[in-house]
Amino acid sequence: MRAVSQEDKLLRMANQIATFFRSYPEEEAVAGVHKHITAFWTPKMVSKLEAALPAMGDRADDLVQRALRGAEPQAESPVRPATRDPQKLGDGASDAG
Repeated sequence: MRAVSQEDKLLRMANQIATFFRSYPEEEAVAGVHKHITAFWTPKMVSKLEAALPAMGDRADDLVQRALRGAEPQAESPVRPATRDPQKLGDGASDAG
């Protein structure tokens, strides 16, 4: 039995994200996958998956391949603006509570 590599684990997670966004219009889905991965994953995780994608072929969901292929998608992500960039959580947030 072959050990599961870190790249395989990253691909599994990315494909799960793509499955979630599959119900959206295609360009929004690509943008959603891109935004989720770049907002919640470390740069090291993203670069490791990007480097491994060419060798993964059709094991990588098409939405994942398109989301991580070069330029940032132009479509608007279906993810609510408040959760799109968690590192900006306090910007403009309510101070109630």
